[in-house]
Amino acid sequence: MKTINIGLMGFGTVGTGVVRLLSEHAALLAHRVGTSLRLRRIADRDIESPRPVEVDPKILTTDPQQIIEDPSVDIVVELLGGITPTRELCLEALHRRKHLVTANKALLATHGLELFEAASKSRVDLGFEASVCGGIPIIRALREGLVANRITSIVGIVNGTCNYILTKMTQEGRSFQEILQEAQREGYAEADPSLDVDGIDSAHKLQILASIAYRSYVDLRSIYIEGIRAVDPSDIQYAKELGYRVKLLAIAKEVGGELEVRVHPALIPEDHLLASVGGVFNAVLIEGNAAGSLIFYGRGAGQMPTASAVVSDIVEIAQNIVHQRPSRPPHLPEITTVEVSLKEMDRLRTGYYLRVMAIDKPGVLSKVSGILGEHHISIASVIQKGRREQRTVPVVMMTHEAQEGDMRKALAEIDRLDMVTGRTVCLRVEGSHT
Repeated sequence: MKTINIGLMGFGTVGTGVVRLLSEHAALLAHRVGTSLRLRRIADRDIESPRPVEVDPKILTTDPQQIIEDPSVDIVVELLGGITPTRELCLEALHRRKHLVTANKALLATHGLELFEAASKSRVDLGFEASVCGGIPIIRALREGLVANRITSIVGIVNGTCNYILTKMTQEGRSFQEILQEAQREGYAEADPSLDVDGIDSAHKLQILASIAYRSYVDLRSIYIEGIRAVDPSDIQYAKELGYRVKLLAIAKEVGGELEVRVHPALIPEDHLLASVGGVFNAVLIEGNAAGSLIFYGRGAGQMPTASAVVSDIVEIAQNIVHQRPSRPPHLPEITTVEVSLKEMDRLRTGYYLRVMAIDKPGVLSKVSGILGEHHISIASVIQKGRREQRTVPVVMMTHEAQEGDMRKALAEIDRLDMVTGRTVCLRVEGSHT
């Protein structure tokens, strides 16, 4: 029976893990596929440095184009990262009718429509399980396991760096900047952490999940994105006192025929299924109208979890080749069949946590609550810390569900008050509203 030849573009951390799994589990994988999987060629900018796995030097090259042009390569695995020239290489592989496996969430979130259409036109498979949440099989669950469901919501902790930082801030009360530096030393954060801490990485993953779940290609630019740089330890502490935890959430919800897609820090109740997800772990909570609540939890990054997801795609595609199963459009997001209306952020309805820094004198709370009331926002609870007459004190409030646009107008008025000494902190509440 035909051996399945694999061309690997990218021999870094994840690429090394893929090679290790293909080598160490060769017999097991051959049994599951029905034939052997062979690494035909590996391309990387650095082919001289020693690796913890041994490969035949003859299959190494610095030119990924050799993989694309090799007629014996059946499956191209892209682990180069970045957009250029990766996009061009992937498109050429698809145009040459080679199946493609990628872990490149940024590429899929920005150029996925182009890639999906190229794969569909060439009738080849495009596997991208490793692009979201590492070793958690979340994409396969959405595409196949929950195919009978109408997905009402996806709420996830999908960035391990941010979750590590917020977990440490919650446990130890230290500042964002201090823990970020620690995360960089420990290897949990990049030297330039912007993609992670500014919420962009989470938005890339949300774009992929939402496009699959709601069968419509969601434009990355339509996702509201807010990172965690401004989260203060005091707000995390007040949230704990109120019975909440602060997490960076990626959220997609269908409400009244409209789709909300947003990434931002939020308070969730301490008994929420996601509240106990700590450190670098990921978790995604999916609500299906038939299956109900389902939570997927595990390591969302790292060499072997991500390599596991890559190899799962390789095996699925190899099985299709062996059994001569043609590529089928349902394996890709149904990007042209369903149109979904996206809700503008100003019309979002949720509960809110507010921290107003105000001069401690009579009338402060009534002024603030009056402005909120004028904008149809009612207060559920208040914490006022200590008394320091004529000095600045925090006034912490939880509101009932309100509209985002009304809240923004109210905050602008509150911050203009003479008695308010700084910009009001506002965090959304997710999971249950007061």
